[in-house]
Amino acid sequence: MLTNSLQSKDIAHQIHPATNLRRHERVGPIVIDRGSGIYVYDDEGREYIEGLAGLWSVAVGFGEKRLVEAAARQMAKLPYYHIFSHKTHEPSTQLAEKLVSLAPDGLQHVFFTNSGSEANDTVVKFVWYYNNALDRPEKKKFISRQGAYHGITVASGSMTGLQTNQKGFDLPLPFVRHVSCPHHYHYALPGETEEAFAERLAAELETMILAEGPETVAAFIGEPLMGAGGVIVPPRTYWQRVQEVCRKYDVLIVADEVINGFGRLGTMFGCDSFGIKPDILVCSKQITSSYQPLAAVLISDAIYQAMADQSDRLGTFGHGYTTGAHPVATAVALENLAIIEERELIQNAIEVGSHMRAGLARFADHPLVGEVRGRGLIAAVELIADKATRTRFDPAKRVGLRLFERGHQHGLIVRAIGDSIAFCPPMIITTAQVDEMLKRFAATLEDIRAWVDSGMPEA
Repeated sequence: MLTNSLQSKDIAHQIHPATNLRRHERVGPIVIDRGSGIYVYDDEGREYIEGLAGLWSVAVGFGEKRLVEAAARQMAKLPYYHIFSHKTHEPSTQLAEKLVSLAPDGLQHVFFTNSGSEANDTVVKFVWYYNNALDRPEKKKFISRQGAYHGITVASGSMTGLQTNQKGFDLPLPFVRHVSCPHHYHYALPGETEEAFAERLAAELETMILAEGPETVAAFIGEPLMGAGGVIVPPRTYWQRVQEVCRKYDVLIVADEVINGFGRLGTMFGCDSFGIKPDILVCSKQITSSYQPLAAVLISDAIYQAMADQSDRLGTFGHGYTTGAHPVATAVALENLAIIEERELIQNAIEVGSHMRAGLARFADHPLVGEVRGRGLIAAVELIADKATRTRFDPAKRVGLRLFERGHQHGLIVRAIGDSIAFCPPMIITTAQVDEMLKRFAATLEDIRAWVDSGMPEA
C-alpha cells in the first residue's frame, strides 16, 4: 500500500465506527467511489450489490438525480438557516406537515434532528421535560429490550441493548432498564407458542414496572421490528400485549422507526404493520435515503401541550441543534418521499420483498442455516452451529464476519449482526436483481461451508 494512497491516509487519520481499530490498521479500507441504483463501485472499478442499502437507508437507490437536483436548488436559494427564535423556512415546514399526514393517528407535532441517535436522545429529554411539566419528577425511567438498537450517543446508547455498543463506555446509564428480547426462535420455551411467548414477555414487562414503581417508569421504547439487533420479527400478539401493559401504568410508548419507516416493511411505518399506536415516533435513514443527515421526532398533542405550557413558565424551550431542520436536508426529504410515493416503492417492498424472502427461505435446509426471518423488504439468515439444538457458533470464531468479508469477493455487501446475515436492499430493487443478489449469497455461503468443514482455520 503506497504511503500517499487514500487507504494509507485513511488509516493514519480517520476513526471508523463499528470497527476493530487495530484490525483496520492491518487490513485497511475498501474505498467506495460511486453508486448507481442498487450497486456501488470501489476505486478499482469492482461492482457490489449493496444488499443493506448503505446502512438500512438508501430507499430510492444510489445516484438518484432528482435528489441531487433538489439539494442543488435549495442550496442555491437558501443553503442554511436555523429555526430558532421564531424563524422558519419553507422546506422544514412543508416536511413537518407531510410527516404528520403520513404518521399514525395522534402524532401532530414534529421536531427535527440530524440523526436517529440525536432523535432518541431528544426523546429522553422531551419525556423528562413532559413529566417535569406535569409535576411528576420521579417518572423518568425508560424500559428497552435486550438486543435493541436505539443509537450510539450517551442516552440513546443506554437504551440500546447490545453490549458491543456499551462495553468500555460506562453504559447503560441508570435511568434505563432492559427486558427480554422478543426472539421466539432462541428464547421461547420448548413447545411455547408465539402467543404464549408474547404473554410471558408482557408479564415480565409488567413485573418490572411494578418492581421499579409505576410512578418512576416514563416510557417503553421499541422498534416495531428490531433491525440492527438481528432483524427480529416480534411474535404474534406481542405489541398488543405490550401496549396494554403500558397503558395500564401510564407508560408512554415510543416507536423507533429509524429502520422500519417509509415503506421498508411494506407499510408506511412499522406501527402500521403491527397495530402500534405510539405517543412518540422517531424516524430517520429512509426519510432522505440518507442523501442528507436528517431525523425527526413526532409527538402527540398531549405531550406537546404540556411542553408548551412548561416553556411558557420557564420562558423558553431550551433545546435545539444548529443544523436541525436544515433547509437542504428537509428539501431532499420532501423529494425523496415524493419518489417513494410516485414510484409505488412500498408496493414494491411488498411484492419484491416476498420474492426475496421466498428465495432466502430456500436456504433453510442448508446445514449452516438455522432461521430465515423478515418482513417486507428486510430479512435475515441466521447461521447456526447445530440446527437440532439451535446452538450458536462460538462468538470468537466470528463466522458472520467471515461471511460478510467473503461476500465482497462475490460482489455482495450485506451486514453481519453476530452470525445473523441481514438483507435490506434499496426499495427500487427488482426481482431479477434479487435473484442475482441471492446467487452471490449462495456462492458466499458455500465458501463459508467449506471453511467450517475444514475446521475453521485462522485467516
